[in-house]
Amino acid sequence: MVAAIIFLVSLVAFSQFGLYYWRATISGIAAQAVSDRIRVAAGITRASIGAQDFRNIIILKDLSPDLRGPNGSFTGIRAYYAVIEKLGSFVPAMASWADTEMATCSRYVAVLMDQHLERNMVCAAQVRGM
Repeated sequence: MVAAIIFLVSLVAFSQFGLYYWRATISGIAAQAVSDRIRVAAGITRASIGAQDFRNIIILKDLSPDLRGPNGSFTGIRAYYAVIEKLGSFVPAMASWADTEMATCSRYVAVLMDQHLERNMVCAAQVRGM
């Protein structure tokens, strides 16, 4: 019985550490600069990418071909965004925090899409050079 309790406590602590690590990774990537190419392609007119831009960037991702590398579907970040969006709408006291988290998700996806489009441009340039 004691072993089972220790195992469960360890499992919860490990899961919490994993979640914090995943969240720190997202924040680190989201802090990188996003090119104007992504803003124009996604139809973002503001200087900063906000929470409401997530779906436009995901649509852009779905429309762009994957010429090199694995085709990431952003399943984890989509699920996180959906949970935070619902949480922000159900709990008004958390709306500001939820908006900040959703903006971080949007910036994260925008940075990855910028890298994706850059890889596509390099691959297209290589094909033209042949």
